Amino acid sequence: MPSILEGNEQNPNIVKMKACKLDDRQRKHIQHELKVYMEQYFKKKLGKGVDYTKVVIWEDMLIIRGERFLTDPEIYIVQTPAGKEVVRAARMQVAWQHSIDNTSYFEEIFQAKAIHQTYDIEPETDFWIHVIVFDRMLTE
Repeated sequence: MPSILEGNEQNPNIVKMKACKLDDRQRKHIQHELKVYMEQYFKKKLGKGVDYTKVVIWEDMLIIRGERFLTDPEIYIVQTPAGKEVVRAARMQVAWQHSIDNTSYFEEIFQAKAIHQTYDIEPETDFWIHVIVFDRMLTE
């Protein structure tokens, strides 16, 4: 597939998009490449990947969500109210670090500035989400 992307040291398959709006085919391609990248990122950083990852590029947003990311000890700890908060706090630290590690990478890919982002962890349902809003429309 002809790509609007160029190689990069973080991920040679995707990197820098020309500052244009993605058509549906381009959007799906980048979503898939980012999904693979995120799975590799968490496997490398935590030693355990996310069992289910979904990446959605929509209008001016990048939405990354994951399910079944907790380790067996964390699943056990989450069964108590105090344990749920301990795991949530620890995993929020991981989410914060993910944001530090990857926001500039996402900005480079989309040639857009991240103007707002939020992330949340729900340890009781083994779910996390990261949403980034950019300063321009990414999709047609």
